Amino acid sequence: MDIAIIGAGVIGLATAWRVAARGAAVTLIDPAPGGGASSVAAGMLTPVSELAYGEEPLLRLGLASRDRYREFAAELEEATGLATGYRADGILEVAFDADDLRHLEEVRRFQESLGIPAEALTGRECRKLEPMLAPGVRGGLLAPEDGAVDPRRLAPALLAAAERHGARTVRRRAAEVIVEGGAAAGVRLADGGEVRADRVLLAAGPWSGEIGGLPPGVVPPVRPVKGQVIRLRSRVPFLRRCTRGVVRGFPIYLVPREDGEVVVGATQEEMGFDTRVTAGGLWELLRDARELVPGITELEFAEVSAGLRPGSPDNAPVMGPSALPGLVIGTGHFRNGILLTPVSADILAEALLEGTVPEVGRDFTPERLVGAP
Repeated sequence: MDIAIIGAGVIGLATAWRVAARGAAVTLIDPAPGGGASSVAAGMLTPVSELAYGEEPLLRLGLASRDRYREFAAELEEATGLATGYRADGILEVAFDADDLRHLEEVRRFQESLGIPAEALTGRECRKLEPMLAPGVRGGLLAPEDGAVDPRRLAPALLAAAERHGARTVRRRAAEVIVEGGAAAGVRLADGGEVRADRVLLAAGPWSGEIGGLPPGVVPPVRPVKGQVIRLRSRVPFLRRCTRGVVRGFPIYLVPREDGEVVVGATQEEMGFDTRVTAGGLWELLRDARELVPGITELEFAEVSAGLRPGSPDNAPVMGPSALPGLVIGTGHFRNGILLTPVSADILAEALLEGTVPEVGRDFTPERLVGAP
């Protein structure tokens, strides 16, 4: 089977690896593989910490993906010899003031109502785990099974794994899906070239709706949601684990890497296709990070960047065969693209090769959003 994949973020790359390993001839189409949101993301694996009311199916999907990550990362590292930065040492979520602590307590009760144990901590217990936390931190929660991966290592490893199984990479922009006889038959490139295929995976993130050639209503609406991120560097160990905070109702996270990098993020802005880094966005991140970890201002500045998350109307991923035969959709992962990479690759590989969706993905198929604004 010939498969063309539009978009080489982590979802497209992981799916390419899985289907190529099963014998498909795969062509990845993307001018910058591993770029976009994948290169900006911090890489937290936080299905529990990201939990919100009304998102229980997404929680189950996130837990299924998190629980596959250890084996997924080990298999990928063995196949390529490349590190992924995977770690599973828990996520600490802390509250800055009394109102923030009440919010975390509500989150804890909600988690426990779903059968997910959550360890409540006093401010002193939080500081024992992370001594750099501010003295005024009121308390927190520990999600011991959550963790992180480094997307800037994960994406190159996935590309290498796919190419070792024969996947071909076309570093050009896809213009439209070729439709012949009422079915997807390949991809037309912006320079006029063509990639013929038996099946096409549309995994172009927030640009999925910009690909031409498709009948109206085939691709559910996907919007770009901007996120700005700061990267700092410490010469000595600064934080032991990923730390999320709520500061006067605003979320903030700090993700340490083994090489001394600390990723601080992320804003959430409905600004269309705007990837400008703004003074206001950076100020908000540094302001809230300094409230939780005062020593953050002493770290070396390394980089600022902004990326666009793909948000669906219900902020959940869209995965599975579309109404157009031969076209499979894999987009809309919003804040959870890195977390959901292993399970999404399994879901989309089955959709491409067998035309079916496994049980774990049946709440996220495209037909649920037909006609959505």
